[in-house]
Amino acid sequence: MQIGVYSIGDRTPDPLTGRRPTARERLKAMVSTAVHAEAVGFDVFATGEHHNEPYAVSSPVTLLAHIAARTDRLLLSTATTLITTNDPVRIAEDYATLQHLADGRVDLMLGRGNTGPVYGWFGQDIRDGLPLAAEHYALLHQLWRTENIAWSGTYRGPLRDFTAVPRPLDGVPPFIWHASVTSAETADQAARYGDGYFANHIFWPPQHTKQMVELYRERYAHHGHGTPEQAVVGIGGHVFVRPKSQDAVREFRPYFDAAPTYGRGPSLEEYCDLTPLTVGSPQQIIDRVLGFRDYVGDYQRQLFLIDHAGLPPGTVIEQLDLLGAEVLPVLRREFAALRTTGSPEAPVHPALTTAQLT
Repeated sequence: MQIGVYSIGDRTPDPLTGRRPTARERLKAMVSTAVHAEAVGFDVFATGEHHNEPYAVSSPVTLLAHIAARTDRLLLSTATTLITTNDPVRIAEDYATLQHLADGRVDLMLGRGNTGPVYGWFGQDIRDGLPLAAEHYALLHQLWRTENIAWSGTYRGPLRDFTAVPRPLDGVPPFIWHASVTSAETADQAARYGDGYFANHIFWPPQHTKQMVELYRERYAHHGHGTPEQAVVGIGGHVFVRPKSQDAVREFRPYFDAAPTYGRGPSLEEYCDLTPLTVGSPQQIIDRVLGFRDYVGDYQRQLFLIDHAGLPPGTVIEQLDLLGAEVLPVLRREFAALRTTGSPEAPVHPALTTAQLT
């Protein structure tokens, strides 16, 4: 089980001070979060990609390359890379370059994006979202596995005798997760290629996530990649932890109320009841996260949104310290004890390289 943190890089004003971080401050804070996450024992850091306010990260590969130079063990990912509006050639070359610089500590989470205007900004039409994602990913998959390709499609110019450079490290492309909240087409695309499926698992009730993961597992087996239990699953989540649950709720409430993703809807208590959002003590976090396995089965990656809604950088570091000291060791031990024989390990470059050679 890989356990990590992710950030969408929002520049939400702190509701207690009214101050909004600058882009420089926000990016620097994300680097500090990633470095500290490695220090306290997390396995993964992932960053989002947005091209609009209130976000700071429009170039995840640049941010992750900087973090790669500051870390030794941390696996670097995206959350997500926009497969619809990015050129697949650019994705192939950027992330192969990062893969070499980071000694293989790279994978990608791909998604269509949820901001309508971004399609037009990059010369695409949101009405083409599904076929665009399918075509772009088919090309990306080929670029990493074939040299001197000849390709033509609907949404970009043709390629003739083209080889993306550099080639993937050790001839093994970065592992791909297809991320979705509601899209059955995305779950099927992940299954069709034998890739991983990442369920965002923040905004919807557990039953919805259960249905999406079950669909992916069924389609994974249908496409001939193995049994449903051998499919590679990741899920998201959002936690805020303090030693005492009442302190966690009191401290997080103003940030929840101001959050771009939560505010002006159900109350904090209602949201925690209806969705996997967990605000409380270390034991409450442990109990809730271990319960995820009850409805998604054995899974390989758990990511926590850790710095959303204007939380001060110092508070984020305190969260990492408490999670690293009191939550991570228990989750690792319990998930290992519960793991079913034959359930796949979380994908990492050395294992993927060995598998390709056998």
